Amino acid sequence: MLDRYKILFDEVKIGPVTAPNRFFAVPHATGYAWNQPSGAIAIRAMKAEGGWGTVAVQITEISPDSDFANHPMERIWDDTDILRHAKGVEQIKKHGSLSAIELGHGGMRARNILSGSPVIGPSALPILKPEVPVQSKMMDLSDIKIFREKHKNAVKRSVKAGYDIIYVYAAHDLSILSHFLSIRTNQRSDEYGGSFSNRLRLLREVLEDALEIVEGKQAIALRFSVSEPEKSIGIRHDGEGRDVIEALAELPDLWDVNISGWPMDSSTSRFSKEGFQLEFTDFVKNITSKPVVGVGRFTSPDTMASLIKKNKLDFIGGARPSIADPFLPKKIYENKIDLIRECIGCNICVSMDGYGLPIRCTQNPTISEEWRRKWHPEIVSKTKKTQDSFLIIGSGPSGLECARVLLKAGHKVTIAEAEKESGGRIVKEASLPGLGEWIRVRDYRMNEINQNSNSEIYYSSRLSSSDIKNFEADNIIFATGSYWRRDGVGSSNPHSFSLDHFNLYTPDDIFENNLEIKSRAPVIVYDDDHFYMASVIAEKLALDGYKVTYATPLASVATWTGLTLEQDKIINKLNSLNIQFKVNCKLNLNGKFINTLSRDIEDFNTENIIFVGARLQNDELYNQAKEKMNNKNIFSTGDCVAPGMIQAAVLSGHTVARSIIEGDKDGFFLRDQIERFEFN
Repeated sequence: MLDRYKILFDEVKIGPVTAPNRFFAVPHATGYAWNQPSGAIAIRAMKAEGGWGTVAVQITEISPDSDFANHPMERIWDDTDILRHAKGVEQIKKHGSLSAIELGHGGMRARNILSGSPVIGPSALPILKPEVPVQSKMMDLSDIKIFREKHKNAVKRSVKAGYDIIYVYAAHDLSILSHFLSIRTNQRSDEYGGSFSNRLRLLREVLEDALEIVEGKQAIALRFSVSEPEKSIGIRHDGEGRDVIEALAELPDLWDVNISGWPMDSSTSRFSKEGFQLEFTDFVKNITSKPVVGVGRFTSPDTMASLIKKNKLDFIGGARPSIADPFLPKKIYENKIDLIRECIGCNICVSMDGYGLPIRCTQNPTISEEWRRKWHPEIVSKTKKTQDSFLIIGSGPSGLECARVLLKAGHKVTIAEAEKESGGRIVKEASLPGLGEWIRVRDYRMNEINQNSNSEIYYSSRLSSSDIKNFEADNIIFATGSYWRRDGVGSSNPHSFSLDHFNLYTPDDIFENNLEIKSRAPVIVYDDDHFYMASVIAEKLALDGYKVTYATPLASVATWTGLTLEQDKIINKLNSLNIQFKVNCKLNLNGKFINTLSRDIEDFNTENIIFVGARLQNDELYNQAKEKMNNKNIFSTGDCVAPGMIQAAVLSGHTVARSIIEGDKDGFFLRDQIERFEFN
């Protein structure tokens, strides 16, 4: 370990317990609910194995009247939940880490569809999910007393389960305690409403309850959002956010501070750089003597060490960085900084929560597969047979990941890349506004590949089928990617049609600088892909001086980015660039723009269109090889199989390599099963 990083490995007291280092894997959703414990336990155990000195469990519902519906949460409703938690604690502690649980009640963020209980909160208002037709009941004093008892019981169960740190949760606008504190949701006039001290009362009482129950044997942490930067009426770090810290400064054993809501707390790299939360949170250390953990998508060891030395934080919190690289702390300790798999801030992990599914990660294809497929992020089984040779055609995300894994297994790999540099689509997309950190997908893999003596890579090597046939390799893997369609086919339209009456361009033309449009000319960016690509191209063109209209057949802008928590930021960015919006605007088979609601024809008075629709797999060479070389082991991977997200391409490359090394399991993975089933 380098001297400048030693401070990151200091032991730190948190009330009655001691953390072995300053790396704190903060609570985050895993996509594994209470009824799928094995996957969640394995994710946290892997972080502990990787050196995170404290590992926390996500929001854990304390009672049935805090049902988050489709979002898979942990539960500690009653004593039957304790054993499951105890097993998780055991797996974390066996690696020497502290275990933490985040107890929460969703209040006006709950749905209670499962339980049928009324949603409860400080006021009788629609719940904080506008599209859900549910309202909350204003809690009376007896309801508040019952809530406190439920929270105390959850603390007692957490103690029985063996947790070292028990969280009181008042963050992200996802907690009943936040709702009582906020003047936006607390419209009461009794002792729990009105003045700041009254609105703070319930949070203070719950903290004091928890401290009384643990009797100084477990640490009590308070997770609190000190600011709501995007709320017109909300907590501010230089207002009531600071007032809360000052009022409760010495009460909890640990402060876990962040910003709210969730899209702000988990802002992507497109809109926020490393350490983006510090401008709101770094004042806390000046107020309290208790240790403070903060987040900000920290990936640089130098930044981490600097924050500790400057007395800004006591612990480096990590959610997304701990997903991208569970072994980040150990790599710093072992002076393997160049092997850190840095988070790129794309929020694919976050997007899975919207579907209620186990998390995925662009950088770490093994996440969620630690138990299901027994994949380890750092260990690949060595080949059990003689060393094979592999020719991988293409060095995009799938080809590089496939090569990296095969090399770790002891095989010999040659990569043939048609372009002058490696990276494929990564290089192209990372050149777009805000996406620069995405180049880490290439750089991490190339670094590992270049350090392996069994690897060779040849650039400007566009191979023919005869070249491939003559290449003496035991196995051939095609990772030749895809290209954007020019024929009108997209998510809303499966049929091709002519667009010849337009000056037609695709994202590939943007990447290749093939745009032959005069500066300041009007341009339509037509989005029938509905993720980030059309919006970032519109941004680039506007910055280059074009008059841009963003059009889409759907009713919203960059629809899927709602799941990556970017949609509002994208709209704000495009508005700031004077880009016009046309939603519900569809290209029909006659090449006309039709308003899908009024059925009127839209006239944009321009012939220039950037069509962002579907893609076609670049699989011609693969098909030729399969036909002519049936004596070879031939595989395809990534976008060459089915165009998708970069995360999917990386996972595909990893899966192909693992299937070759460990034997084809036909996509098999373990599932949690109910051990006993009773029905009367």
